[in-house]
Amino acid sequence: MSAKTDSKVALVTGAAMGIGAAIAEQLARDGMIVLVSDIKLDEAEKTAQRFRQIDLSAHPLQLDVAQPGSIDAAFESISKTYGRCDVIVNNAGIAKTFPFIDFPLDNWLATVNVNITGTLLCSQRAARLMVPRRWGRIINIASVAGMRAVGKGRTAYGTSKAAVIGLTRQIATELAEEGITANAIAPGPVDTPMTEVLHSSTFRAAYTSAIPMKRYGRPTEIASLVSFLASESSAYITGVAIPVDGGFMSAGALGT
Repeated sequence: MSAKTDSKVALVTGAAMGIGAAIAEQLARDGMIVLVSDIKLDEAEKTAQRFRQIDLSAHPLQLDVAQPGSIDAAFESISKTYGRCDVIVNNAGIAKTFPFIDFPLDNWLATVNVNITGTLLCSQRAARLMVPRRWGRIINIASVAGMRAVGKGRTAYGTSKAAVIGLTRQIATELAEEGITANAIAPGPVDTPMTEVLHSSTFRAAYTSAIPMKRYGRPTEIASLVSFLASESSAYITGVAIPVDGGFMSAGALGT
């Protein structure tokens, strides 16, 4: 496959706002051509335009990771336009909370479809563009909720993020000999539009009290780790899930 650009191309899903937007901006600052993908094309366009105004290379792309046809169309466009996809960050995800006993099947299926199946399909398509170059970085945004239960109501979300971590290990094992690494990042609570809606003031206070650093994270703190995992410096790191959580996973009972 002949290169249509000499610059590395990075695709970030769910990149119109929050953690995804911070990741997209950081990778653009690292010198990559960044595809700001989102189910809402108008929001992706606004974010990409904001990056271009500060001389970063960013382009919007409509992508609904819950729809295989949308994934196919997006990657056909990427292949035709750029001829490569060097980095993919599977950031798009959904979350709603319901009591376990009454957890609705439709939300379970929707969460699995976006958070797990979407990650699988996007990773497959990206890997097919990485293999000919024998270089690639697959980075999946999981959650500490995939490592331990975080409060009540997260039956689908927590389970889906645990599956993302398992999927990451499998991808890493299968693609290591192709020069492709796969790693997961497990954020703790991060100040984003999603957590503003999902986390009540009571839950936020309880969560913060369980974090040794006593604060929520910032999207840029997730983006910094993505930057490293997407670089040459991370070449011997694959198949791991790294918490970025202010010490939440390390702590048990706090206090004296």
